Amino acid sequence: MNTTENSSPANSQKIRAIVVGVGLKSDPLTEIKESLLELEDLTSAWGAEVVGSSVQVLPQFQAATLMGSGKVQEITEMIQETEANVIIVDHSLSGVQGRNLEKSFGVRVMDRNQVIVDIFALRAKTYEGKLQVELAQMLDQLPRMVGAWMGSLSRQGGGIGAKGPGETALENDRRRIRERVKAIRKKLEGVRKQRKQHRSLRRRQQIPTFAMIGYTNSGKSSLLNQMTGSQVMAKNQMFATLDPTTRKVYLPEAGPAVVTDTVGFIRKLPPHLIEAFKATLEESEDADILLHVIDLSSPSMDQQVRVVDDLIQEFGWDKKPVIYVFNKIDVAPFEKQFQVKAFPRVFVSALTGEGLDKLRKQMTVALQSINEKVQLYFPKEEEYKIYELSRESQILKSEPASTGTVLEAQLTPEQLSRWGAYLLKK
Repeated sequence: MNTTENSSPANSQKIRAIVVGVGLKSDPLTEIKESLLELEDLTSAWGAEVVGSSVQVLPQFQAATLMGSGKVQEITEMIQETEANVIIVDHSLSGVQGRNLEKSFGVRVMDRNQVIVDIFALRAKTYEGKLQVELAQMLDQLPRMVGAWMGSLSRQGGGIGAKGPGETALENDRRRIRERVKAIRKKLEGVRKQRKQHRSLRRRQQIPTFAMIGYTNSGKSSLLNQMTGSQVMAKNQMFATLDPTTRKVYLPEAGPAVVTDTVGFIRKLPPHLIEAFKATLEESEDADILLHVIDLSSPSMDQQVRVVDDLIQEFGWDKKPVIYVFNKIDVAPFEKQFQVKAFPRVFVSALTGEGLDKLRKQMTVALQSINEKVQLYFPKEEEYKIYELSRESQILKSEPASTGTVLEAQLTPEQLSRWGAYLLKK
């Protein structure tokens, strides 16, 4: 099975893949087929040629091979006909299942999660990105190692004395991976602290923050470039952006703000990938407002919106204001705009710049709506805290009194919660 090394086609010759969708009868058939089509796109993004596809719907998954024996036989014949040298299954496989299928097929077997992680490995350019990808690979590999120990670290670097007393080779491998995971997490913690310091500085400077989120390849990086005049890498490919990029934008009646472009989402996002990219996701977690960028031209638009909305819920970001930004109006049929129900919404083209003035205006409206004008009272013995408040919010008025100071300030919901003890009741 997979090792922690990059297993992309860049390391091998002419990869010919068969993609296999496996679902349950309780699953909507359209969802199974859409997911398989997406896997074909992922396989192409990985660098392989898709030479065949197959789907099976079962009452229940088979413990040994996930799919039924008849389907295994059918795919074996497809391998001979197409000269495929890798099978990619649109479902997570256990180590045992992967090993059993490789024995039956006589070719390499991967699952959707492994392909996604490998694409991330291909795209990672920075120190932080590479660390996060390596962590995702390690977390993906650990549960597969039980019953599927093949070409392991110990076999690669084995020899007398390679194992600790009483350890099997498998136990030794798992111990090495856990140690590496611990070391990577420690390094990433340093990255997280550094990012947190940058965000804290922006808060002290009272700079509003927006985070661009959305399905992969929805045009977030192109939109950021068009909005800010920057040159962030923007390609028409899945997961072109891994590392968060922050740029300044000027908003009418609101002044400067920052917008951060983050990694794209996808359905069936591997949990270990979410775990590994915590430092990146925190950029969205700390933003004042989310810009949910949507590809209006995609046939799967509604499903993609649901996937991202579900992840917003899962990450606990559902209390944040969201602006739905429907991108690619230059290629989408005009009537699709009438099918949109999300609100507040803006229709834009990152390619032509159409609709960007409306987007900036909507961002200003959103900022004004989250800030509430309130009065606070600080008694004499706590007036030193006024300086702290001034570093993160706008103080509109200050009136000294004999027992303390009354302030009028513009606060966000988060700040209202933090400074609630000093609020004057209306």
